[in-house]
Amino acid sequence: MLLTYQGDPHFELQLPGGGIDPGETPLEALHREVFEETGWRIGRAQRLGAYRRFVYMPEYDMWAEKLCHIYCAWPVRAYGPPSEEGHVAVWMSPLDAATKLHNEGDRDFVRGLFGL
Repeated sequence: MLLTYQGDPHFELQLPGGGIDPGETPLEALHREVFEETGWRIGRAQRLGAYRRFVYMPEYDMWAEKLCHIYCAWPVRAYGPPSEEGHVAVWMSPLDAATKLHNEGDRDFVRGLFGL
């Protein structure tokens, strides 16, 4: 699995992703966020599901409700390092990701998807 490690202020292993910009579809946001956070282009994205979570966002000093869309996609090509500061692309087996992802919802989604 292609994951991203985000440094300061979070210091956590994550599924690549983020907010949907105005005028952007969830699929367009997926492609942009994966590229920004990993440096990889992806293809054949397929939506697997979604879940809600509540999270404190220290960069905005606020709590937010997030709707997390989960996709499976094929890695096409690495174009270089992530363009988003503080991110590093990480490849990991689903078994390792199911225990090391920071977000409990992401861990549960990976466990269910791979029957772990």
